[in-house]
Amino acid sequence: MSEFPEDSIGLVTPQTLHFDDPLTLACGRVLPQYDLVIETYGQLNADASNAVLICHALSGHHHAAGYNSTDERKPGWWDSAIGPGKVIDTNRFFVVALNNLGGCHGSTGPNTQNPETGKPYGPDFPIVTVLDWVHSQARLADRLGITQWAAVVGGSLGGMQAMQWAISYPQRLRHCVMIAAAPKLSTQNIAFNEVARQAISKDPQFHNGHYYEQGVVPKTGLMLARMVGHITYLSEDGMRDKFGRELRSGKLSFDFNPQFEIETYLQYQGERFSSSFDANTYLLMTKALDYFDPAAEFDNDLAAALSNVRCEFFIASFTTDWRFSPERSREIVDALIEARKHVTYTEIQAAHGHDAFLIPIPRYMEVFGAYMNRIAAEQETQHAC
Repeated sequence: MSEFPEDSIGLVTPQTLHFDDPLTLACGRVLPQYDLVIETYGQLNADASNAVLICHALSGHHHAAGYNSTDERKPGWWDSAIGPGKVIDTNRFFVVALNNLGGCHGSTGPNTQNPETGKPYGPDFPIVTVLDWVHSQARLADRLGITQWAAVVGGSLGGMQAMQWAISYPQRLRHCVMIAAAPKLSTQNIAFNEVARQAISKDPQFHNGHYYEQGVVPKTGLMLARMVGHITYLSEDGMRDKFGRELRSGKLSFDFNPQFEIETYLQYQGERFSSSFDANTYLLMTKALDYFDPAAEFDNDLAAALSNVRCEFFIASFTTDWRFSPERSREIVDALIEARKHVTYTEIQAAHGHDAFLIPIPRYMEVFGAYMNRIAAEQETQHAC
């Protein structure tokens, strides 16, 4: 690509930050050292008051906007929302996006070297939780000289991290932006995650997680896991409108090969994912989702869990999202109101299911943008004073 769109970040280079301070995890194990890979967009102002943290969802990573090379065909995963003049305006904000611990895109995780053995961690990498991620992100903020985020922003699992930030570090963020998230997973969601994990672990090429040493990848298991997951990210209406019952060749072939367009689409998604994501990381990320439940330590009282938060909240849900339905977002809103906290809530009409949080739906971008503009104006006014 010789020229980038006018509202693009353009070329961006990831950074790897090394941390030598041991990190004690919720599971009781300790990471003696670790790396976090990040990308940053925009400029940090003099008093570091314009910083925004982007927390990624299950299969996300640090590359949220712009391009890593001129050969890259697609920009970062949230490029529609991050950039000059966009919803998260890099002319006004300093944006930090990272790959979480346990990820597979450069941060310390199962596919990186265990310094004690000289081999990849593989299944020996410890189980990590949303709380662990937030603690590591707080150390990242310290390294970058950011004492308080203007906002912590995330969709899906990223939204859970934003909520945990508000609970664990109430003085270190002014706004919590949760999109298509939930206060904890439903039983049905945990069930879907377990099906995905079983698909991976039962793949003959999984080798109990030691597939690196065998020079293989549990591709079939990863494909199946992604196909199941992808179905849950879409809505029935969206699938019907996009694919219907269209046949690839226009007629039935009376065999077991893919014949409907939706079958081909799911296989394509599974194939692409299996060549770019790590199986052990997928297991870890789904467990982090399953374990997230900040109200558990407060006798299952979400309002009590949120009683000490000091930031304001923006919460968005989507009408056809049945994985993290609007009802789940309203649970958070009701708990915040009960705890007498400031919250703005919007429910967006959308046919895209859970994936809607990644799509630049006009009404969604308008409302989300209005809230981010308010944050920018607020911090700019304070900075001027």
